Amino acid sequence: MSTHAGGTLRHPGTPRARKTVVYNSFHGRFSCNPRAIYERLADRRAVEHVWLADARHAASFPRDVRTVDIGSAEARIVLERADFLVANTHTEVEWEKQTGTTYLQTWHGTPLKRIHHDVLWAPEGRLSYLDRDVARWDVLLSPNAPSSPRLRKAFGFDGTILETGYPRNDLLTSPQAGTVRATVRHDLGIASDVKAILYAPTWRDDECLLDREKPVPCGLDVSEFMDLLGDDHELLIRSHNMVTGRARVAEQPGVRDVSYFPDIRDLYLAADVLITDYSSAMFDFAVTGKPMFFFAYDLARYAESVRGFYFDFVPEAPGPVLSTTSDLAEAIAAVNEVSRQYSDRYDAFRATYCGWEDGHSTDRVLDLIGL
Repeated sequence: MSTHAGGTLRHPGTPRARKTVVYNSFHGRFSCNPRAIYERLADRRAVEHVWLADARHAASFPRDVRTVDIGSAEARIVLERADFLVANTHTEVEWEKQTGTTYLQTWHGTPLKRIHHDVLWAPEGRLSYLDRDVARWDVLLSPNAPSSPRLRKAFGFDGTILETGYPRNDLLTSPQAGTVRATVRHDLGIASDVKAILYAPTWRDDECLLDREKPVPCGLDVSEFMDLLGDDHELLIRSHNMVTGRARVAEQPGVRDVSYFPDIRDLYLAADVLITDYSSAMFDFAVTGKPMFFFAYDLARYAESVRGFYFDFVPEAPGPVLSTTSDLAEAIAAVNEVSRQYSDRYDAFRATYCGWEDGHSTDRVLDLIGL
């Protein structure tokens, strides 16, 4: 599943010395592909681990994990001493990559919406600033075959692309999945007879970047939605990492803001249903086989002027694409019937985008990069 075009991969016969690995997930969280890789390496004595951490998410890191404030001078020091940097997004720290450092960019999702140089709009100077980080990458992960050429073109990346699937999704098919589901539901106070709905929309570039202080609206009318579904449902709202803290959620019974929950992969297991829009969450959640609904209240605007798509997802979406809160609630109330209607499309979606998600992506990555 791997393709190579340059890079600094270790020859399988090279002896392993003690390595320092620095991790950056979503600018300072303990999550995603870097977390999955760390968890596989954590008990190896030949590896020293350092995480870049945002103070707002510091509580989610295990106590025995060494962290460095991502906004501090020490962050630059650890980056410039690293043997490996494992990141799932741009590392927005001023640092000089040293000879001998391998930068593994896992990225964080299958692109439905256009990314980087393919986007329809971006603030002036934003992309050229991020290109400085892209220039440091040695290795880029791809979650599936359709993503590989899109990622390479969008980032202008001519290094090594490893077609491995995503390490973070190994948990979704692992023997531990049931235990994690039960633990998360218990910790969140979700009763066994309640249907948990995870609402995980993507972000809108103009809402986020034009005014970085302005609150970001929730597209879903939460009160109407819960009134229509009733007490046997609980709504878990997960704002995108780019707008966490700015997307306001009205407190009410049956609604929980889980935006600061450490890792969305655990929420995928706890949930019974996913609502999203154009987020790459759909490709990960599809690994679980559980129902998905797409609340695309601003589809035309998003597709034509905000970001744009790589493909017309409406015919491919593995669930209904809806534009009003009432239609969404009605569809979820009939979830079993809707699932039957979309079963063939769901199967085709999984065959296209989830074929490498077999529970062994982390092993493939570590073998190929020499850790």
